[in-house]
Amino acid sequence: MFEQIEFDERGLVPCVAQDFTSGEVLTLAYANEESLRLTIETRELHFYSRSREEIWRKGETSGNVLKLRQLRYDCDGDAIVALVEPTGPACHTGERSCFHRDLNNDDAPAPALHETLANLERTLRSRAAERPEGSYTVQLLDDPKLIGEKVEEEAEEVVRAAREETDERVAEEAADLLYHLAVLLASREVPQSAAMEVLDGRRR
Repeated sequence: MFEQIEFDERGLVPCVAQDFTSGEVLTLAYANEESLRLTIETRELHFYSRSREEIWRKGETSGNVLKLRQLRYDCDGDAIVALVEPTGPACHTGERSCFHRDLNNDDAPAPALHETLANLERTLRSRAAERPEGSYTVQLLDDPKLIGEKVEEEAEEVVRAAREETDERVAEEAADLLYHLAVLLASREVPQSAAMEVLDGRRR
C-alpha cells in the first residue's frame, strides 16, 4: 500500500501536519506503515512514538484530534504532509501550533502572511464570544445593516484608489475591505473556507 514511501531504517517517515484551511504548520511527528494505515482508515492522524515505541492517536488524551483531509508525499517519498482540520490546539502546551517559538528570541514569532486571514477569523470569533466593551467589531456584528454599508463603502474606496491613488493606498483600502468582508462572513457564521472552496471549485 505504501510502496512509494521511503521509510528509514527504523521503518519511520516524518509527517508534518498542516492546517487544511489556513496552511499553518501545526506539528511534526513520525509515522510507520501501521500508523499511516490507521490514519487512512479512521481519517484521524496516528503517529508512532519513538520514545514509547508505540502507535498513538493525536488528541487521544486531550480530545484535540487532527481530522485528515489529505496525505501528500514529497518528490523523494521520504516525507509526508498531512492536511488536517484541527479540533483544538495541536500542541500539548495549549498553543495552536507546536511551532510557537522564535529561535532568535523568546517572543512568539510574528504571524506569516498566509496566516493573516486565519488569525483575523479567530479574532472575530473571539470578539463575538467575549464582546469587549467599545469594540468596533462588536458594533458591526450587532448591526448587520451597518456591515453591509461598510462593505459597499470600502469596495467603492478600493475602486477609487485603484483609479486615482498610489499602490500603497490601494493596499490600505483593500485591507479595509477584507476586514469588513471577514466581519460580514463572521456575522453569518460562514467560515472563510466556504468561500475558498467555492473559488477552488471554479478554477477546476
